Amino acid sequence: MSMPNMAPAVVPSGVWPSPISAATVAAGATPLSQLALGPGGDIYWLAGRPAEGGRSTLLRRRGMETVELTPLPQNVRSRVHEYGGGAYAVCGDTLVFCQDGDKRLYRKVGDAPAEPFTHVNRQRFADFAIDTARNRVVCVREQHPQDPASHAHPDNTLCAVGFDGSETVLVLGNDFYSSPRLSPDGRQLAWLSWDHPRMPWQGTELWLASIRDDGALDMPVKVAGGEDEAICQPEWAPDGSLYFVSDRSGWWNLYRHTKNGPHAVCPMAAEFGAPHWVFGNAMYGFTSASEITATYIEQGVSKLARIDVLTGQLTAMDTPYGEIRELKAGPGFVAVLAGSPVLPLELARIDVATGARDVLVKSIDTAPDAGYLSVPQSISYPSANGRTAHAFYYPPANKDVQAPPGTKPPAIVIGHGGPTGMTVNTLKLATQYWTSRGFGVLDVNYGGSTGFGRAYRDLLQGQWGIVDVEDCVAGARYLAQQGMADPDRLIIRGSSAGGLTTLSALTFHDVFKLGASYYGVSDLKGLDQDSHKFESHYNEYLIAPAAEADAVYSQRSPIHHTDKLACPMIFFQGLDDMVVPPSQSVAMVQALKQRGIPVAYVELEGEGHGFRKADTIIRTLEAELYFYQRMFGLHDADLPAPVEIHNL
Repeated sequence: MSMPNMAPAVVPSGVWPSPISAATVAAGATPLSQLALGPGGDIYWLAGRPAEGGRSTLLRRRGMETVELTPLPQNVRSRVHEYGGGAYAVCGDTLVFCQDGDKRLYRKVGDAPAEPFTHVNRQRFADFAIDTARNRVVCVREQHPQDPASHAHPDNTLCAVGFDGSETVLVLGNDFYSSPRLSPDGRQLAWLSWDHPRMPWQGTELWLASIRDDGALDMPVKVAGGEDEAICQPEWAPDGSLYFVSDRSGWWNLYRHTKNGPHAVCPMAAEFGAPHWVFGNAMYGFTSASEITATYIEQGVSKLARIDVLTGQLTAMDTPYGEIRELKAGPGFVAVLAGSPVLPLELARIDVATGARDVLVKSIDTAPDAGYLSVPQSISYPSANGRTAHAFYYPPANKDVQAPPGTKPPAIVIGHGGPTGMTVNTLKLATQYWTSRGFGVLDVNYGGSTGFGRAYRDLLQGQWGIVDVEDCVAGARYLAQQGMADPDRLIIRGSSAGGLTTLSALTFHDVFKLGASYYGVSDLKGLDQDSHKFESHYNEYLIAPAAEADAVYSQRSPIHHTDKLACPMIFFQGLDDMVVPPSQSVAMVQALKQRGIPVAYVELEGEGHGFRKADTIIRTLEAELYFYQRMFGLHDADLPAPVEIHNL
């Protein structure tokens, strides 16, 4: 006899019992990144090892066998531009990678052990093209000053590093370089460069040069790009044609270099590129001499398609994914790192002819039961000055419970970091932690986010702390107006740059009732004082040119307007944070204390800018949940308090 279905229990939103605990979130997902293909259809990738000090190791899938190529103590990681990426390359049976600890380059041939071929020095390397004909690699080299205390910026060049340890500068004079790519015959080199004050998603140049018999470059020619055109991902086709992605149309689209200039391959209002935060990312490749397989983004959601290189005809491919983070193309197949609202990030091999998908590895072995997962809705809504903003809305979801009739849930609005980045809809346990407890979550792609074209990305020019805040405020109001959230229980949370959005929304607007800041920026001027080379002029674009900066910084920095902050808040701050010093959070906490406004502060030893320890993640999530429940009168007073709330 079958048991009758039990009716869900009626429980107030915000205190639903959930199997997705803080410990579940802390256990997290295995980081997967940096795809590459080898001969015979081999697939390579990096996997994080949290239990081994957070190191990254290189894995290879050959046939049905997966092997680890860089066992302990090797840690495959680059730190060029601080964000790194492009930490290894494969060509035939040769593997080259950068070791994080000593910053040396290592070569591994076949099954032989990896051997270093550079010396311990002040250099960092990234983005490798293995030049087998000349027994070397071409890469980006970042040479740091002899005295780190001098705070002098490093020198970046395009460099050839011989397997004998020799280093030869091929190109110099620009502030930054990336994407050295050798033609199939090894006779030409393409690369990107850009200069301060631009970031690579503002303006880059694509260069092309022949390689002389002695290995030097002959007569480099700029073939595309400039101050207001962002080029990314140059790639060579099997026939020796050079392709690249440009936003000259207002969208990052595919182009082919010809003697008559760039030729648009498949023009459309979609993004075939992404901002260069790390080296080596790819969104298209050649599955045959006549076909490109590419992922592209429409309205913040990734899609996969085949493109005929001669006609430009696009044929969509059906996948279960909403985010395709990376793509590498081989003969008749692609390897992707991808996920969806119900699929955590996974590595899959897809046959382009049949669409058959073989999942090789998952970032989370066992996902929560689907009955506890919230599937987001893509929404667009009106914001300030006639703008339309975009977001993913996650409604509360828990198969065991339901809210009391006639009630609306509390809602948490999240502004992503970056701020030039985007939020995606791949399954994130940290989001489901909230939705399974009865909170709605609005994850906002505010003006300035990527994935919506250049004009949308440029909305943040000179407007950081304005447009992002307005779009988060408008999103909260939209939820309340649509009956999707309780207007008296609206929350905003964010970290780093998203912390600035949080603090500004609470300081200069009155729509939110609570807030949480994770190492949030409250003093914009402080960012300039300690910025590394890659981002040292970023604020000139985001806020104001240097001549006007001080006055604008003062206007927009919440730390100078604490008299306007009247909302209960909880702050989380790593004591080793070198980007946002603890003093910024402390100043905000003290201001709230003095004004009698409820405030909690959690400081964390051994944590920097971004929390990595499992016990930290558990502690902060549980404290944040307690703070929200306590402020909304939902917490059982007899239960222990994980954090002290002042002025309560």
